[in-house]
Amino acid sequence: MNRLSVRLRVDFGPGRALGPGKIDLLESIGRTGSLSAAAAALEMSYKRAWDLLQSLNELYEGPIVTMSKGGRGGGGGAALTERGRDVIAAFRTAESQCAKVATEAFAELLPVTPRAGRRLPVRRLGPARKARQ
Repeated sequence: MNRLSVRLRVDFGPGRALGPGKIDLLESIGRTGSLSAAAAALEMSYKRAWDLLQSLNELYEGPIVTMSKGGRGGGGGAALTERGRDVIAAFRTAESQCAKVATEAFAELLPVTPRAGRRLPVRRLGPARKARQ
């Protein structure tokens, strides 16, 4: 049986996009309370996570995550703002609705999945057919 999935990317204009990578980062920050821990959990460099977070803050012209500096004996932290939680919820709702619509639209049109180990036949064109193409 085929399993349809949808990967959503929302473009708000040139260089202004929201997709699964940024949302995964926000959710990971929400779980860990730390940008560095969130990046590590996603196997992402801290620099990449910081850059994604900066682009989110620029996209929404305000903090999506608040950061606190670490001090002696304790590390800093990161917390989602209410707007950050709203962005995650809106994206996941849109993603779910898109998946539902795509499933309905392709219900009768899902491609055939070849069985494991079975090779699909390759149709070779003879010289006369190659010349006509």
